[in-house]
Amino acid sequence: MTRPDPVDRVEVLVLVDNLTDSLSSNPPEVSSEWSRFWTGGRIRPVTGANTCCAHHGLSLLITAWRGQEKRTLLFDAGPEGATFLRNSKVLSADLGQVDAVMLSHGHWDHAGGLIDAISEIARQRGDRSLPCVVHPDMFAERGMQRAGGVVIPLVPMPSADDLTAAGATMVSSREAMWIADGMFHVSGEVPRTTAYEKGLPGQMRRESESAPWQPDPLLMDERSVSVHLRGKGQFVFSACSHAGIVNVLRHAQSSFPETPLYGAMGGLHLSGSTEAIIPDTIADLSQFGLKLLAPGHCTGWRAMAAMAQVFGHEFVPSAVGKLYQL
Repeated sequence: MTRPDPVDRVEVLVLVDNLTDSLSSNPPEVSSEWSRFWTGGRIRPVTGANTCCAHHGLSLLITAWRGQEKRTLLFDAGPEGATFLRNSKVLSADLGQVDAVMLSHGHWDHAGGLIDAISEIARQRGDRSLPCVVHPDMFAERGMQRAGGVVIPLVPMPSADDLTAAGATMVSSREAMWIADGMFHVSGEVPRTTAYEKGLPGQMRRESESAPWQPDPLLMDERSVSVHLRGKGQFVFSACSHAGIVNVLRHAQSSFPETPLYGAMGGLHLSGSTEAIIPDTIADLSQFGLKLLAPGHCTGWRAMAAMAQVFGHEFVPSAVGKLYQL
């Protein structure tokens, strides 16, 4: 497919993230959840019932415009349907405008809300043919190996049959592709090129309950999404960055070498067992010249604190309810 024209603008609404933060200041292109209480011609009381819930997971509603043409992508659906549906209602998210869903990888904190999300989108759209882009390997059972070799199973992601029954049309591929009329680019599998981004230790997988567990630190089924902003460059969305955010951005850069990188958003997985690579990651991130870095979800507070010192005004962390207007 010939590369489509760049998009003119993008809005990113954070439906689910680990953090809620409506008190910190933001640059003009980013607004917090609570700012909606005194905009739009009416004032609402700030109450618990009117605010979003933070939850370990990620879901982004990404809308792109090319001229008068508009397309919306749901990137992941968070850990459970109740959180996704509640926050979507609080934020007045127009799920009926969603043109496609992309699931980044087969982990519960991104796929747990997927059935309810697709069902609600299908209801509001009035049809049951919502494209849902997945990697074929993300349906394997996942687990985490603990001390002593015990493997704790993770809740499996919904099956392809269940997603279809909810209203999805499955698009299963390992290959890179353009979706939603060329507004969004789904990456292929991300090559591992750095010496220090070695995946997540302790990750395991098996193909069935009777099959043995196998090490799976690289999680090759995770892919990113990018948009090409006219006059700015490529903005990359990486849900967990199990490949390492530097590998993710290198892959995006090599996929479109004529398009500079403009920004990145999502989970960077620099917490827990991967905290040791924070210095190397920040050093290499600095070489990309990003104009906006919006980490969230699994990034971790130590990495957040270190990046805030290095990236200054370009660093605008994600939080549930935030709206980024690019």
